[in-house]
Amino acid sequence: MSDSTRATENKATSSSRPAHSRAPRWLRWVGKAALWCATSVAAVVFAVLLLGGVALAVAYPHLPQISGLLDYRPKLPMRIYSADGVLLSEFGEERRNFTPIGQVPKVMKDAVLAIEDARFYEHSGVDYKGVLRAGLAHLSDARSQGASTITMQVARNFYLSTEKTFTRKIYEVLLALKIETQLTKDQILEVYMNQIFLGQRAYGFAAASEIYFGKPLQSITVAEAAMLAGLPKAPSNYNPVNNPRRATIRQLYIIERMLENGFITREEHDAARNQPMRYRPPTEVPVHAEFVAEAARQMLYTQYGDEAYSRGLNVYLTIQSGEQGVAYRALRKGVLDYERRQVYRGPEAYIDLPSNTKEIDARVAEALVDHPDNDELRAGVALEVSPRKVVAMLQNGESVTVTGEGLKPATSGLSDKASPKTRIRVGAVIRLVKNAKGDWSITQLPEVEGAFVALDPRNGAIRAMVGGFDYAKNKFNHVTQAWRQPGSSFKPFIYSASLEKGFTPATVINDAPLFFNAGTTGSQPWEPKNYDGTFDGPMSMRRGLAKSKNMISIRILQSIQPAYAQEWITRFGFEADKHPAYLTMALGAGSVTPLQMASAYGVFANGGYRLNPYLISKVTDSKGKVLTEARPQALDESARAIDARNAFVMTSLLQEVTRSGTAARAQGTLKRPDIYGKTGTTNDSLDAWFVGYQRTVVAAVWIGYDTPRKLGARETGGGLALPVWIDFMSSTLKGVPVEEPSAPSGLANLGGEWYYDEYTHGGGVSSLGLDDKLPTAPSEDEKKGILDLFKN
Repeated sequence: MSDSTRATENKATSSSRPAHSRAPRWLRWVGKAALWCATSVAAVVFAVLLLGGVALAVAYPHLPQISGLLDYRPKLPMRIYSADGVLLSEFGEERRNFTPIGQVPKVMKDAVLAIEDARFYEHSGVDYKGVLRAGLAHLSDARSQGASTITMQVARNFYLSTEKTFTRKIYEVLLALKIETQLTKDQILEVYMNQIFLGQRAYGFAAASEIYFGKPLQSITVAEAAMLAGLPKAPSNYNPVNNPRRATIRQLYIIERMLENGFITREEHDAARNQPMRYRPPTEVPVHAEFVAEAARQMLYTQYGDEAYSRGLNVYLTIQSGEQGVAYRALRKGVLDYERRQVYRGPEAYIDLPSNTKEIDARVAEALVDHPDNDELRAGVALEVSPRKVVAMLQNGESVTVTGEGLKPATSGLSDKASPKTRIRVGAVIRLVKNAKGDWSITQLPEVEGAFVALDPRNGAIRAMVGGFDYAKNKFNHVTQAWRQPGSSFKPFIYSASLEKGFTPATVINDAPLFFNAGTTGSQPWEPKNYDGTFDGPMSMRRGLAKSKNMISIRILQSIQPAYAQEWITRFGFEADKHPAYLTMALGAGSVTPLQMASAYGVFANGGYRLNPYLISKVTDSKGKVLTEARPQALDESARAIDARNAFVMTSLLQEVTRSGTAARAQGTLKRPDIYGKTGTTNDSLDAWFVGYQRTVVAAVWIGYDTPRKLGARETGGGLALPVWIDFMSSTLKGVPVEEPSAPSGLANLGGEWYYDEYTHGGGVSSLGLDDKLPTAPSEDEKKGILDLFKN
């Protein structure tokens, strides 16, 4: 072939090639690169699919069983409720309130789906595009994997670790597929919404709604639902209480997502964005029933062990939340009233304040962390101090000014002569309280303790219980655990025993001095005295109890014999070995608890029946099935402790105490005759008591120091404990009709006094100790001799 022919053929061939073959070299290079990339992506996709297939074939048969999801039983705390349905407390590591998916409001489900898995009801458990994206991110050493559907999150939370590895992601995918084949979408969503951790020990959205907003999930708004829906990603980072700015940013984003997905309208969107958020304070306690809840917890733990904290027990108590609140406030007021009469013990601490006034607020807040507020007793740091004015800053940065009457409780601490340990100066940590008029006073945390318990004498149900001044400060339950001397509040049980030995309210007994040698009382020689140190001579037994005359009680016990009285008091629930059979028993020298005393007085209140006090009325499981239910004792003869006549006469005697005796303030304040009770003050005023009742309620009050010491020379049960009882009864008996008991058969009223029928004709004890003489006044010569002794 000639050169010219070859040239012609080459030209023709060249002109017949496609246009791209004649493209510039750089463009051809780009094409080859694109082809390589496409091939590489295809290879990656193929590799992922191949790997997935192998994993499916090899790993799927070895996946864990998901029976825990098929029979979902989450750890549910023990929840303690009052009789009127108020949540008092809950015990358990996880705070959860299981809510079936049908009871979860639509707005809450929509908020969760909008941010976590908008296509939840459409996919089969796995978002394949998202999984592929996560796999590529892992290969490129990226940190975030993402693409977890709600089903995948359930798989991870129940069965897998939290480490971010490609292998774990494969297992997560396979488990999600398995879950979707055995559970419905609603079942999966139910598990998720009850199991997920949302901060503040809250598991599940129902618990979170109560903890963050103080409201049931069914009352949630769009804005609140969006705020809660932002928590699963990072509960600590998006906690609306601790990180409000960050939480709000996420909340607004979720509201936008809800609009984009058609879950809410534009109007709902705008309203949600503008809704102010109100959170439940972390320290909010609706009802102060800490001692009650702890008592119930101990009972349930004894029965169920550790399971009590995880199986979702609902414990319903006998107390009414309203009465419990009244009891708490009444005891607290009584203790604080006593505290105001005590010498000021000085500030709780001293701190150095910075010279820069802008730094004072932060320094005060830091210092008061160690001195938290005690309910209405606020902690503050003194910023300005003088005998006429004290300015202090509270934990929240508020400054308060104390003047006039508010300074009196701390007069000694404001004096120039005050010791360094008690002086109030700048930087002193002090306690302040605001009265009803809004005026501030300086006060101090009480050292004295108290107890209050009320029960229904008709069935034994405990109506209120306050085991001490402050549960956070001292968890010892004085109602059930404090064994103290009851003093004169024990005398009615000695009088009750005497009625069976022929004594009557009209029996005349001599209030004259007594002296006993060693052995008679069980220890040293004994010369008892009356509280006021005087002797009034012969008086009726009725008058002797009303005036709480010690000599009268001792003579009665001496006559009926201590051994008989010791056996008699066991009818009321007292333990014989805690009340030795000596004459000192007449003055309440044994040991009792406030609950024992309330229960024992209940025997008088209900006509002679001894009923066991009970606190728990019902226990149900998490689904409402009743596990146990109290069956109160009936007022029938099987429960009879004393004769109905005895109970009636004792009620009549105890009515005299509240009408004209040491507790006359009771009827004078409450303005009703159907109240009965007895004061009690132990030797040296170590314990102050009042126990009393109306037909529908009996209550006991005790005030004293944990380590017994004198309350004060002028402190008595009538002055300390009785006001607490009156405060409670003023509220509890409001609207309750006056109802006095009717006399049972076997009694006769002669001359306005009650007698057993068999003692109406001189068969009983008419008098006692009338031969004993009262001390006589000294003669003029004796007086002169005494004065001469003092002069010498």
